[in-house]
Amino acid sequence: MHKDDASDAETASSAPAPVPLALRKVLDLVVTSQATNRAEIARRSGLARSTVGQQVDHLVGTGILREVESRHSVRGRPPRVLTISPQAGTVVAIDVDTSASQAAIADLTGRMIAQETVPVPIDAGPSTVLDAVTERLRALLEGHRCEPGRVRQVVVGLPGPVDFEQGCAVQPTGMPGWDGYPVADHLRRHFGAPVVVDNDVNLMALGEAVHGRLDTPLLCVKIATGIGSGLVTTDGGLYRGADGAAGDIGHIRAVGGGNVLCACGNVGCVGALASHRAVLRGLGIPEVADGDVLHGTRELARRIADSDPTALHAVRQAATEVGEVVAMLVHMFNPRTVVLGGPLSELRDDLVSAVRAAVYQRALPLATRKLTITATRLKSASGLHGGIALAMREVFGPGGVARLLSEAE
Repeated sequence: MHKDDASDAETASSAPAPVPLALRKVLDLVVTSQATNRAEIARRSGLARSTVGQQVDHLVGTGILREVESRHSVRGRPPRVLTISPQAGTVVAIDVDTSASQAAIADLTGRMIAQETVPVPIDAGPSTVLDAVTERLRALLEGHRCEPGRVRQVVVGLPGPVDFEQGCAVQPTGMPGWDGYPVADHLRRHFGAPVVVDNDVNLMALGEAVHGRLDTPLLCVKIATGIGSGLVTTDGGLYRGADGAAGDIGHIRAVGGGNVLCACGNVGCVGALASHRAVLRGLGIPEVADGDVLHGTRELARRIADSDPTALHAVRQAATEVGEVVAMLVHMFNPRTVVLGGPLSELRDDLVSAVRAAVYQRALPLATRKLTITATRLKSASGLHGGIALAMREVFGPGGVARLLSEAE
């Protein structure tokens, strides 16, 4: 046997065995909360009670499901309900941002167990940022008695274009050292689990749609150091584009862009004119002062709270520019919901009102008659909730269930 043939045979033998259809049906019904006991599973799945019993016993025996008595008071013997076992494992979500990263762990029901901020700026480089996040996550896992070896999935969001298949950033601006860096491989070595890398606004959009329970199609626009967007389709999928560049709307030319130079080298980009960073620069507010990476955010919030006319005008002008771009996207994608995120979205209602006004002025009534434009409900946690939602999809997808069963047995 040739060396390559032997390697292929070894890979095939180590691949998880296919998951029986009956088991998938049973697990899907429990994971989606469509059925919580054996009788409901049999009724909804069309499987024989004996088949349901076999699959449930197998899932309980491997520690993926648990069957407990219901707390609801009923006559006679309390019914037994099925849930995902807390001991089945955990998932990890990471939201990398310019000044700091957010990290969270969750159980396999999607319940967030803990989250924490890791104050390492993105320009410290990928290895430094990811190592700091990994160290903090290990402490969270150990502190909540979650075995690091039972992490089932890692999802990380990056603030730039992402090659979803390769698990790395592609030609991002303002992220020195991150272009092509193998983020997925780096984290896979630390956690020994599958890793998905996605754009941060994609995860924000998914978090708002799933955890925030907002109607889809959903367009999320993040106005921060740059301006990006993410789109959740009607069926709950994420639109990433052919090369991971979908949603990088900060480089669309703004109506009032003029000759303002953008970090990408072009002039007049909406991100160079209307991002949070651009608003701070226009008002002469430093982003960082005395080591406080949130100085600019806090100072702008203070001025808005004090109704400073110059600050109010700057935010409203930026919102109008963003609104022009959002109106174009509303025509293109016809979303049911537009969610605005990032630091500017948390400043009273000025940003949302100005964006809403621009969209309703520019877009046709057919595209806006059922449209909702709102600020983020989850604020800075939306990316983490989206990462957890995506991790759950991966864990309970066909390949994930096969891995989960093989590791549990």
